[in-house]
Amino acid sequence: MTEVFKGSFTQQEPIPEDGIAAALDVLRHGRLHRYNLAPGEDGEVALLEREFAAYVGARYALAVASGGYALATALRAVGVKPGDRVLTNAFTLAPVPGAIASVNAVPVFVGVTEDLVIDLDDLEAKAGEASVLMLSHMRGHICDMDRLMEVCNRAGITVIEDCAHTMGAAWKGVPSGRHGLVGCYSTQTYKHMNSGEGGFLVTDDDEVMARAVMLSGSYMLYGRHGTVPPEEVFARVKYETPNVSGRMDNLRAAILRPQLAKLDDQCAAWNARYRAVEDGLRGTPGLRVVERPEAESYVGSSIQFLLLDWPDAAVADVIDRCKARGVELKWFGGAEPTGFTSRYDSWRYAPSERMPKSDRVLKGIVDMRLPLTFSLDDCALIARIIRAEVGAVWQEQAA
Repeated sequence: MTEVFKGSFTQQEPIPEDGIAAALDVLRHGRLHRYNLAPGEDGEVALLEREFAAYVGARYALAVASGGYALATALRAVGVKPGDRVLTNAFTLAPVPGAIASVNAVPVFVGVTEDLVIDLDDLEAKAGEASVLMLSHMRGHICDMDRLMEVCNRAGITVIEDCAHTMGAAWKGVPSGRHGLVGCYSTQTYKHMNSGEGGFLVTDDDEVMARAVMLSGSYMLYGRHGTVPPEEVFARVKYETPNVSGRMDNLRAAILRPQLAKLDDQCAAWNARYRAVEDGLRGTPGLRVVERPEAESYVGSSIQFLLLDWPDAAVADVIDRCKARGVELKWFGGAEPTGFTSRYDSWRYAPSERMPKSDRVLKGIVDMRLPLTFSLDDCALIARIIRAEVGAVWQEQAA
C-alpha cells in the first residue's frame, strides 16, 4: 500500500500554558503599549529584552515589531545612507534585500555554495564594493564565521547578521548574531519562537543601540527599556535620529518570555526531527544531503536537499509526486517566485549580474519545513516518501 502523510506543514505547536496565562494578565490590566506602565512596573517587553540579551550574551537587546524591521533599523543605526551599497546573500528571503531597499540603499549579491552558505571567495572578491554586509544565515546554515569575520575586518566591513533562522544556533559555541556588530532575529510564527510577528536587535555598541531605540519609536521614554545605554549617548543622538515606529507590545512579549525559557529544549526537539529526515534521505540516488560542519550548532526547523543539475521538469515532477502523497516541498529553482521562494533575480528593484555558479545551486534547492507538531515517526515517513519519489523520477531519467 502506498504511504501518505496526513499532517500539516504549517501547523505550529500551541502557545505554552504559562504564555497564555501571562497574555491573559496583560489583557486584564490593558497596558499593552510597552511604555504604558504602572508605578514600579518594568513591563513585559523590558523584561523580555533583558532575558534575550542574557540568552545570547549581548549588552543590549531591543524588541521590535518584526525581524525585517530589526534589519532595516540596524542598517539605519550603523549609518547606511541612500545610495550606499550593501553586500548580502544571493540565497536569502525577500525581507533581507527588502530591508536594504527600504533605506534606499543598493543590494550587492554574493554567491551561494553547495553547502547553502555565502560564498566566501566571492565575498572576498567583492569586499571593496561596500562597507556593510547584511549576512543572512539562510535556512539555518552558518558559514565559517572565523573566515568571514577575517575577510570583513580586513576590508573594514561592518557585519549585520540576519538570524531569523538561527535563533539558538552557534558557531564554535558563539551564539548566532554575536560575531557581527548587530544581530537581528525574528519571532514570526514559523521561526523558533512564535508571537505571530516580532523580532529582536542585539548589539554591544552603545551608540548603535541608542540610535536603534530612538528609531523604534521610544520618543523620550528610552529609560523604560530593558537594556539601556548611558544617558550621555542618547544626548548625542536623540535629536538627530528619526522615529520610525516599530515597537513590540507587552502582549507579544508576554507569550514570548516562556518560550525563551524553553528554547534550548525546543531546538533539541527540532534537531531530532531534522536528523530523522536526514538519515532517511541519505544515500538516495540523485539527491545530495547538505552536510553540516562540526563547528556549527544548528537548529533544524527546516531541511534542504539538492537535486543538482536535474532538468526543471524532473524537479517539478518530484514536487508534484510528493505533494500527492501529502509532503509539501518548496523549490527555489522555479522560473517564477512561489510563496517565499523568490531569488536574487526575482527582485527587480535590486538589479544584479548573473552568477552562473550560484544559479546552478539555487536551481537545485528543495526546501521543507519541520514543525514540532511532527513526530519522529512522521519524519521517518516523510523521508521514505521523498526517497521513493526522487528515486522513481531518477530512474525515469536514466531509462
